[in-house]
Amino acid sequence: MPRAKRGNKRLERRKKILKLAKGYRGTKSKLYRSAKESVERGLNFAYTGRKLKKRDFRSLWIVRIGAAARLNGLNYSQLMHGLKLAAIELDRKVLADLAVHQRKLRPFGSNDQIAGECQAESESRGNAVHRRDRRNARVQQGARHAVQIGSQLAKELARIIVDR
Repeated sequence: MPRAKRGNKRLERRKKILKLAKGYRGTKSKLYRSAKESVERGLNFAYTGRKLKKRDFRSLWIVRIGAAARLNGLNYSQLMHGLKLAAIELDRKVLADLAVHQRKLRPFGSNDQIAGECQAESESRGNAVHRRDRRNARVQQGARHAVQIGSQLAKELARIIVDR
């Protein structure tokens, strides 16, 4: 039986590595050993970068949604809680896109509604209220408002989709 010298397989593997190392400087693109090290290192960075990209985009979306929510008197967590209570299952990517591109529609509600609700609630509760009660009332009012904004957002989305 003839001995196998791995001629073609070895050549193919080396050519694959050198092809991946194309564009590297000096021996890193010419010599197999240093090219292999550089390619492995580069592929490791690429793998890590793909994971970091997801993390970076998620944080960017959260910042954009939070900014749009603050324009309407809510913070990010109140808005997301209200959307969850209103059973609106939009992901952060879509919400961030709405926050950026639908500025004219004011996608997350209006300040006038918030001010009116807060004023009416404070008049109805009176001035002599314990601090904890006021905080709880604010949290409940924020949740109600977030649910209301969520339903308004769903109506706006339906209208936008129908218009397209």
